[in-house]
Amino acid sequence: MSEAYLPPTIDWVAKQVELYEGSGGTEGTTLLDTGLPCILVTHRGVKTGALRKTPLMTVKVDEGYVLIGSYGGAPKDPTWVANLRANPDITLRDRTEVFELRVREITDPEERQRLYDAGVAVFPPYADYAKKTDRVIPVFLTEPR
Repeated sequence: MSEAYLPPTIDWVAKQVELYEGSGGTEGTTLLDTGLPCILVTHRGVKTGALRKTPLMTVKVDEGYVLIGSYGGAPKDPTWVANLRANPDITLRDRTEVFELRVREITDPEERQRLYDAGVAVFPPYADYAKKTDRVIPVFLTEPR
């Protein structure tokens, strides 16, 4: 992915992305300096067609990475969810490793719950986020392209 890039509009997210990318994945690898590891997902904007970069919690299972669209339990999905639904090919940076992947939204309730539980094991607030909202929080799983 080498086309036009639109930086995040939220200041802390833009700084996180800049540090992560600018260091080649040696800095900025914990979300908001919480000590909790994060990955960087590069995806294509559904409205602009431009590349976007989003830091997300690192949730790994045997099958790949789990991407959880919790948005803190807000009533709507984060913007990146629509982008992945429309354009499932992504680039994922996990520290210094970069992978070309495809995401698949998990709709099977049992599989979705298993993967969401993997997220809760890494980041317990995900359990509260699910209780805060009436929407089903989207869960994606990465797969090789």
